[in-house]
Amino acid sequence: MRALQLIEDRRLELVDVPPPPAPDDGEVTLRIRAVALNHIDVWGWRGMAFAKRKLPLTIGAEASGEVEALGPGVSGLLPGQLVSIYGARTCGLCRHCREGRDNLCENVAGVHGFHLDGFAQEKINLPARLLVPAPPGVDAVAAALAPVTFGTVEHMLFDNARLEPGETILIHAGGSGIGSAAIQLAKKMGCTIITTVGSDDKVEKAKALGADHVINYREDRFEGVVRKLTRKKGVDVVFEHVGADTWAGSMLCMKRGGRLVTCGSTSGVSTTMNLMQLFQQQLRLIGSFGCRMENMANAMQKMAAGLVHPVIDTEVGLDGIDTALERMEGRQVFGKIILKMD
Repeated sequence: MRALQLIEDRRLELVDVPPPPAPDDGEVTLRIRAVALNHIDVWGWRGMAFAKRKLPLTIGAEASGEVEALGPGVSGLLPGQLVSIYGARTCGLCRHCREGRDNLCENVAGVHGFHLDGFAQEKINLPARLLVPAPPGVDAVAAALAPVTFGTVEHMLFDNARLEPGETILIHAGGSGIGSAAIQLAKKMGCTIITTVGSDDKVEKAKALGADHVINYREDRFEGVVRKLTRKKGVDVVFEHVGADTWAGSMLCMKRGGRLVTCGSTSGVSTTMNLMQLFQQQLRLIGSFGCRMENMANAMQKMAAGLVHPVIDTEVGLDGIDTALERMEGRQVFGKIILKMD
């Protein structure tokens, strides 16, 4: 069968690999249907792996699949069923896993597509407990976006930032996959949404998703515009995932007692911070990584109900991966790039 593997930094090849064996106890054989690309794929492609990994490595951290075979002891799944795949190999045994706080697993083996072989292959065996069934009305592309694109945002906004109806939120990079999801989810709650984008052609697209105010950060200092829009009060919540380039400005955008939730650092992992501003303004900084499987299920229910929808930039075949990653690295996309496995 075919697999898309990283051979060395910035060198990907479509290779033939042996198909998986019959599934073991508690396992399922999946036929991968769609893979959604993320910045974690760009990091791995660049060689920015922050843990030991072996090359060649099959890429792909976010995907959906169709159940093909069930191993002994598997229940609750049927052949032909569409599922969304949790992207980290958790232990399933520690206290956090047992309590449904999957992303706090004490014995996680790594993230698929980054530390472990990922999902850009035709078939794979996985523990059944890492699969979340897609409800009727959710197709393979939508199910592929539940683990990271929507699941991460659900966890950030609702589990961590505790976003409430009527609040004002600043969402950075509204044209990104998680930015486009955050705009939709916050809008459905009745929030006022300010978002940043990197080009004028993305302004109307962000407004169409529900953004009330859109700032081209290449033309205006977003923190100044936010202060003006909020009459110098600031926003209740900042949805941060850019990192060093936006951190100081994000701190200035919060009202007293505001919350900043962050899940990424695409512009750099280190920054400086005014500690007096932090404690005098009683700001809350919240780190968020991944999601719980319940977040994936909630996200797919909202997609099935038509409350939110995937925002797709382009769909490419496996042979279009290099161009896709270059577009992502250059921040040319609005929404998600999907690798179709058919």
